[in-house]
Amino acid sequence: MTTKWTVKGKYVIITGVTSGIGLAAAKELAIRGANLGIVARNQSKANEVAAQLKAIAGHNITVDIFVADMSSQQSIRLAAADILGRWPKIDILINNAGAMFVTRELTVDDIENTWAVNHLAPFLLTKLLLERLMENEHARIITTASHGHKMAKKGIRFDDLSAEGFYNFPQSLMGGANFRYGETKLANIMFTAELGRRLEGTGITASCFDPGLVATNFNQDNGWLARLTMAVMKWFSRTPEKGAETLVWLADCDEMAVSNGSYYKDMQSISPSEAAQNKDSARRLWEVSEAQIRRKQSQTIG
Repeated sequence: MTTKWTVKGKYVIITGVTSGIGLAAAKELAIRGANLGIVARNQSKANEVAAQLKAIAGHNITVDIFVADMSSQQSIRLAAADILGRWPKIDILINNAGAMFVTRELTVDDIENTWAVNHLAPFLLTKLLLERLMENEHARIITTASHGHKMAKKGIRFDDLSAEGFYNFPQSLMGGANFRYGETKLANIMFTAELGRRLEGTGITASCFDPGLVATNFNQDNGWLARLTMAVMKWFSRTPEKGAETLVWLADCDEMAVSNGSYYKDMQSISPSEAAQNKDSARRLWEVSEAQIRRKQSQTIG
């Protein structure tokens, strides 16, 4: 007899948890009895969140803190090693951290920042924790995507992964940063689809979701215009709690409710853009991403 799936007592790794839908989801998961490993860049903020989560759950759960800068592959690798060293079992991985940069910036790995944080970080963290997840009879990988993926109508620009075209004049004046963000969200959906294909028959379910337009602190560090735009958008936005509903549902729903490799909104499976459904591009994205994380690892070892 199969026991009904529930997050109670499960160990959940979640990134991007100090604000917005990540924080809202973590609170709800804590209320439901999940043990949480929160991955954050800022130790003091993470400490505050951990205290909130324990208070909400009546101190009946475990809340661990893992510090990582999601723009740095070395930092992600160190955090993953810490997670694997401290916890023998991981039931759910939630890739929620995300960012958008209005100017073109390169990470310590010489990779454009939005691509590094939004796509390569969840790709790398998933790869590093995958073997531990696969030790379970059932496990879940959930990634936060976005309706914004539809801005990348031409698909992934494999000939410009460094995003020079998005930020150069005149593209920069036409919202190049927004289109780059959309491209990374497209990558989230294609990554999930390809991951789901590779995990068929393993007991691990990969899914991603659109939280909708959510009123959060997102995009607050990109200048006055970005802050003004987000302030106006808040009038039409969901609360973080509403935006987190599908994330929590994907973590807690019955096994048969979620289809491997699928994209969800409002707890329903929906079809992403035509570009997101291109299986050949999804396989190519996986191969390119593998190369990007291998290149930096080999440089570090060397």
